[in-house]
Amino acid sequence: MTVQENTALLIIDVINKMDFEGAEQLLQQTLPVLEPLSKLKQHCKRQNIPVIYVNDNFGLWQENVNQIIDECRGGLGDVLIETMHPEENDYFIIKPKHSGFFGTQLDILLKHLDVSRLIITGLTTDMCILFTANDAYMREYAIHVPEDCTAAETAVAKDHALEILSSTLSLDCSSSLSLMKGE
Repeated sequence: MTVQENTALLIIDVINKMDFEGAEQLLQQTLPVLEPLSKLKQHCKRQNIPVIYVNDNFGLWQENVNQIIDECRGGLGDVLIETMHPEENDYFIIKPKHSGFFGTQLDILLKHLDVSRLIITGLTTDMCILFTANDAYMREYAIHVPEDCTAAETAVAKDHALEILSSTLSLDCSSSLSLMKGE
C-alpha cells in the first residue's frame, strides 16, 4: 500500500501519561518509533491525508484535546506529547477501551471523509493496534500497520502481534518507507 486518496492515518494512544506498570519498558520501545512516525505523519499531511488521533480518555469524557493533553503532561509520556502533539487540523477521538472503533465515532468520521484505507500506528501493537486493526478488518477497510511506527512493552510482544496481523488478517506490516515511496 502506498499513501493515496481515500486513506487516513490513525495515531493511537501516543498522547499518554505512561503512568502504569510496564510504562518504562513501553517508553523504551516507543522512542525509536517516534522519528519514523513523525516522518510518516508529515508525509501524510503533505498528501492531504487526514490524520486522526485515537486516544484513551483517562477518565475525561468531554473529548477536549487540550484537557487530555494537560492531563498527560508531567510524566514519562512528555516526550511523546512533545514529538507527536496534534496539530490544529488533525482529528482527535477519545476511546473508552482498546479498539479505536469501540464506543467511538471513528467509523462515522471515516465514512464522512470517504476513507477506505487505513494506516494504523501508535501504541500498543499487541493491544490497541491489534484490536483496532481487527475491527477495521471486520469493517472491510484496507489496512497497513507499518512495523516501524508501532510499539509494545517488549519486542517479542510487538513481533507476535505483527505476526497475527500479517498471517491471520493478511495485513501489510512493512515499514513506513514503503508508504512514502517517490518522496
